[in-house]
Amino acid sequence: LENKDRHMLEVMIQKFSGGPVGLKTLAAALSEMVETIEDVYEPYLIQLGFIARTTRGRIVTRGGYEHMGIPFPQNDDRQGELL
Repeated sequence: LENKDRHMLEVMIQKFSGGPVGLKTLAAALSEMVETIEDVYEPYLIQLGFIARTTRGRIVTRGGYEHMGIPFPQNDDRQGELL
């Protein structure tokens, strides 16, 4: 992953407990435009299985946590929300 991709995962995990986090909120936290996240960062991270879209926002998946070397939260029911 490039630094920007890793930074997005770090922000989602550290500031938003892995999500769900809305796109506008994530864009503000990253100081990026919504379109940049949607068109540049998000497709690649989704393709790798590191993040997913849910009805309530974006979440970091188990694979994303593992890639970052951070333990996946136990009793995490967010995976049931995947679209």
